[in-house]
Amino acid sequence: MKRLLAPSLTLTFASIACSASAMDVHYAAKPQQSQWQMIANTPLECRMVHPIPNYGDAVFSSHASKKINLDFELKMKRPMGKTRDVSLVSMPPVWRPGDSADRITNIRFFQQFDGYVGGQTAWSILTELEKGRYPTFSYQEWQSRDQRIEVSLSSVLFQPSYNAFSDCIANLLPYSFEDIAFTILHYDRSSVQLNKASQKRLAQIAEYIRHNQDIDLVLVSTYTANDESKSASQNLSEQRAEVLRDYFQS
Repeated sequence: MKRLLAPSLTLTFASIACSASAMDVHYAAKPQQSQWQMIANTPLECRMVHPIPNYGDAVFSSHASKKINLDFELKMKRPMGKTRDVSLVSMPPVWRPGDSADRITNIRFFQQFDGYVGGQTAWSILTELEKGRYPTFSYQEWQSRDQRIEVSLSSVLFQPSYNAFSDCIANLLPYSFEDIAFTILHYDRSSVQLNKASQKRLAQIAEYIRHNQDIDLVLVSTYTANDESKSASQNLSEQRAEVLRDYFQS
């Protein structure tokens, strides 16, 4: 009886192990699949994308602004059916089995939205990728309580695109559309010449427009409040408007 019992126990344990491993679904690009692509590289926007087979895309982006900024989105082919708490862990690659997993933070993915991470945590994800590690998002499958979803970002071929992404961020304009959308310019008295501060501001507006193909209309309204006659003031206002028009057309 003892000889029959041992094989039976071995089979039972093996069955339990297989059942437990079947509870998790892991999405990640294999080394031969891993791609990192710069899809936007302008003074207005930097965007780097990493396709995750059968899951979606991991997207890092940064935009022209007064402050350095970084957004990370986990764009899913199938949106979250329910809001879930998510564990973000830095995993070692399979070829470094002796390294430990490091917890980064806990976040939340919301129902019907792509996963989003901003601020310092987004920078931490980039740092872990630069180290050659695999940042991994883990959460409970919304259709099954017994199943967890794990989504990993592969660090294979990350560095070349990351170098381009970093250079792009360094060259972003230090102001956004909101900063220039409504601007008041000031002139030297009784002159069509802007003062120095307004000249600088006008140059910023022109630079932004030059890189943004979505802007096709600039509204200009001029006003003068000097001691001259009404007709003279009107004439000066029209001259100023013409100078601005010619500036944007040049």
